[in-house]
Amino acid sequence: MSKLAVDGGSPVRVEPFPAWPIYGELEERLLLEVVRSGKWGGVGAVHSSEFKEKLLQMERTFAELQQADYAVSVVNGTVAITVALQAAGVKPGDEVIVPPYTFIATASAALAFGAIPVFADIEEDTLLIDPDKVEKAITPRTKAIIPVHLAGAPANMSRIKEIAAKYKLKVIEDSAQAVGAQWEGRGVGSIGDLGTFSLQASKNLNAGEGGVIITNDKALWEEAWSICNVGRVPKGAWYQHERIGQNYRMTEFQAAILLAQMTRLEEQMQLREANVKLLDAWLGERDDIRLMKQDSRITRHANHLYMFRISSERSEQVDKNDFITKMNAEGIPVSYGYLSLNRNEAIIKATRAYTNDDRSYSCPVSERLCDKEVIWLNQSVLLADESAMNDIANAIGKVMASY
Repeated sequence: MSKLAVDGGSPVRVEPFPAWPIYGELEERLLLEVVRSGKWGGVGAVHSSEFKEKLLQMERTFAELQQADYAVSVVNGTVAITVALQAAGVKPGDEVIVPPYTFIATASAALAFGAIPVFADIEEDTLLIDPDKVEKAITPRTKAIIPVHLAGAPANMSRIKEIAAKYKLKVIEDSAQAVGAQWEGRGVGSIGDLGTFSLQASKNLNAGEGGVIITNDKALWEEAWSICNVGRVPKGAWYQHERIGQNYRMTEFQAAILLAQMTRLEEQMQLREANVKLLDAWLGERDDIRLMKQDSRITRHANHLYMFRISSERSEQVDKNDFITKMNAEGIPVSYGYLSLNRNEAIIKATRAYTNDDRSYSCPVSERLCDKEVIWLNQSVLLADESAMNDIANAIGKVMASY
């Protein structure tokens, strides 16, 4: 057997994976239009029939993409969650159910105004929030559920909406990684009461920073719009502040980039889908690797991440960090992924400060998979060619054979 690259041998892959972001003349032209327009800020006539402002055009295009009636652009995906919760009526001290396997913003966005994140464990075969655990976590203080469409895979929205209706809870879809994804033919973010998206630099739709809130409820849209626009109201006077809000607005420059990036999205989604099929076919034959189960009701996966697991049996012999080191040495940029948020000290301390108790949450599935099994490939890797996917599969085989 040939030596692993980490031991001085030849790596499986020496060619780089595609650079990100992908851009061209369209981004440059639209940015120049903004510069020359003299309108750089993020406030426009929200009911204008003209689309001179790129933010208005971007919001309308994004809402249509996700099959929603309304969209509000914001500075980032974290703020999008905070604003969505506030627009939905969540108050300080209220509880919000979240998964532990997610970016910290899903929980910290609630803590930002004193709402309390409560963790419900994930499903082992999907890594998505477990609806049965959600129902068990509901208390009289629960006001909302935040399902996370992790890696671009929609959570079980049918069951989550049933639970929310039963207990009269709001549903805020954290769709940060899931632009373009669909559950039963419906764009994610438009299924619950509100949906939030991130447009941060690593995302499939990228403006460097930024976020979007979508909804089909006009009253919720007006509330969210007002919170993001210093308490102003749509069609109101400039100094007509009817709510307490902040300036959470995006700029015309970001909207210009997004309008261009959206023209590339479908082609990129199709390429990711094709490469995921290749990886699934090759890795699905291995008994030391586990693939993510995909619910048949997921009619489109956004493939923001390609996640796979070292099998539970092999994870007792294969150290996750060592596996990652060896894969990286083979030229394959796999990464560790999330740490289970229910064990995050910053979240624990902030929760304690608001609640004056030492509450803790046991999420054994999330904890074990984070520590021992889950491996990530990011979305830009999935924009490579078929030979690159073959290199990934070969590197996994080579590294696993070393143990």
